Amino acid sequence: MTTRRNFIKKTTAGTAAVTLGGLVLPSSSYANILGANDQINCAVIGVRSRAKAHVKAINEDPNAKILYSCDVDDVILEEHNAWCQENIGYIPKVEKDFRKMLEDKKIDAVFIATPEHWHAPMAIMALQAGKHVYVEKPCSHNPYENELLVAAQRKYGKKVQMGNQQRSAKTSISAIKDIREGIIGNVYKGEAYYSNNRGSIGKGNVIEVPKTLDWELWQGPALREKYKDNVHPYNWHWFRNWGTGEIHNNGTHEIDICRWALGVDLPNSVTSFGGKYTYDDDWEFVDNQQVTYTFDNDKFITWTGHSRGIMKPERPGRGITIYGSKGSIMLDRNFYQLYDLQGNLIKEEKEGGSSETTNTRGEGSLDVNHVGNFFKAIREDESLHSDIKDASISTMLCHLGNMAQDAGETLKIDNTTGKVLNNEMAMKFWKREYAPGWEPKL
Repeated sequence: MTTRRNFIKKTTAGTAAVTLGGLVLPSSSYANILGANDQINCAVIGVRSRAKAHVKAINEDPNAKILYSCDVDDVILEEHNAWCQENIGYIPKVEKDFRKMLEDKKIDAVFIATPEHWHAPMAIMALQAGKHVYVEKPCSHNPYENELLVAAQRKYGKKVQMGNQQRSAKTSISAIKDIREGIIGNVYKGEAYYSNNRGSIGKGNVIEVPKTLDWELWQGPALREKYKDNVHPYNWHWFRNWGTGEIHNNGTHEIDICRWALGVDLPNSVTSFGGKYTYDDDWEFVDNQQVTYTFDNDKFITWTGHSRGIMKPERPGRGITIYGSKGSIMLDRNFYQLYDLQGNLIKEEKEGGSSETTNTRGEGSLDVNHVGNFFKAIREDESLHSDIKDASISTMLCHLGNMAQDAGETLKIDNTTGKVLNNEMAMKFWKREYAPGWEPKL
């Protein structure tokens, strides 16, 4: 028996009209009648930049609606409202305190594009409120939150997708299928890299909090600091209290694809070399880094991150190379290239639509694919391309990269839990200190 949802699925958007009870209805009316229970009402939290890619992707689904835009900054909300009117044709309801929005039972799914210290706590609160969650990478600020978020998803049973959108790239999916079928033989190495030329963030001055910004709620679970003029709205990435550095900000994507291609999970060891080499400023992480992860069966992954100072000789701004005994594969968000052992290009596939690679919004067709997969999982219980249980493993690798850098030595890892063996100093970074009353709990 054909189910109602499958029937809707098989009915194309281009159908001019549908006959129902003897009446000929336009396809739009048909969608309203039969699709009412399939509508997904969304809220987007943190709407300055990356969230706009979410909004456009949500808007591609004719049966999805954004009911709320949430942000703690009135200036950002005002700009976003104008942008929404121009780009999606309507302005969602505005709410500065996302906790009030979570009380609305009409909301089905929450999209989180806030600073990283909010990702896991906010996702857990959304799950507790009965919402499905699309959370930007990284899914956690520290390894403890990784464990907690996975446990929360298991407890509350809602869908949780992480925003590592290359998992929904048709070319990457095709490449992984080819790898599994042996097209490059036995795979042994994944090489991930990112190159940008970020400028100095200077040395911040303590100033009065702008009247348009709720600095208390912005900080949320983080330890309280005075407001400085070089943190909000973007440079929080480079401060440990709120961000997680470039390896999380961008490395998550490529490390995740390498792990997927090699078919590995948690590593046996992690080594990191690097430092802060360019500017004398408030940046608290390394700005150039090389991390090596080793796994069972002599497999390994390398991450090369150049945050400040373009990688030479010139390569694309980001990418992945997978090495096997019979050849290699190059991937980025927009293509798949297969090479033989002599370096000859023998196959190439391009993504149907393009995606940005190094700007702060990262917008493109992969967002539409990834959000579409998220919605399909909600409606039809289809498998997520990046469910939180798997996505948290890639996030954990990034945490371990930072921990190895801070330790200044190779870390031995329990590859069943991700915990560092025989190194109490490194394990001090497993969990952060939370502001009183803000620690996330199940």
